[in-house]
Amino acid sequence: MPHGSNNNPEAFLLTSSEPSPFHVLNPLAKEPILLVCDHASCRFPQALGDMGLDPFARRCHLAIDIGAGKLTECLAKSLGVTAVVAQYSRLVVDCNRQLMDPGAFLEYGDGIIVPGNRSLTQAERDARADSIYWPYHNAIDEQIKRLSAVGPRPVFISIHSFTPVLNGVSRAVQTGVLWDQDARTADIFLEGFRATEYLTGDNEPYSGKAPQDFTIDHHAEEIRLPHVGIEIRQDLIDDIAGVDEIVAVMHRIIESVPERIGLRQDKIPA
Repeated sequence: MPHGSNNNPEAFLLTSSEPSPFHVLNPLAKEPILLVCDHASCRFPQALGDMGLDPFARRCHLAIDIGAGKLTECLAKSLGVTAVVAQYSRLVVDCNRQLMDPGAFLEYGDGIIVPGNRSLTQAERDARADSIYWPYHNAIDEQIKRLSAVGPRPVFISIHSFTPVLNGVSRAVQTGVLWDQDARTADIFLEGFRATEYLTGDNEPYSGKAPQDFTIDHHAEEIRLPHVGIEIRQDLIDDIAGVDEIVAVMHRIIESVPERIGLRQDKIPA
């Protein structure tokens, strides 16, 4: 049964004229690869206005993983694989956090206060979860089941980007490979990025072993899908030329993964 079902229409934020909480690219593709992007958009629901933020804050790295959405879309097109992309800002609700995590409704980060997230009631949190968070995660579940029914269990690839400077500290690493339980898939990406001379972090600038990595933990680790989290520094993908360069590198890596890991043929129980 899908998570977050709620029969009270007043609990939902989005009007019928607003975009869906998620977008599925290539929903009929059969390649055993699933891309997801939790932080692809800086869109806010109309009901929340600007959440008390100025235009810069609404478009900074706290609101969106700059370049990650376009990178995911271009990879899905290049590879002909399915992708599930979130369509609302992580400041509304962070789809890569457990809902009880303070970061799910961020009040402060990197010098920016988020007034629209201060003193939220449980009903307000639930409305955001039921309107955006659970529909996105339910869409991911549906695609995992669909792909597993038509072929090998898919490789689960979560795509993010990270700011070059955080809290005044510069980050030298250019690409990051995040993993916890699946070193085999991670090693393929580490090898591929380093072969093209990107300064690549192994569980840097974030660790895949941290509890904040909800999407991979919830969808991939629980059912033992091959998986990896990818982080790209935002200055490398903040324009289409940079995106195209990273797409070319990641296309070659991802294309090789299914054969190299020898995907299992077993199905996920309904």
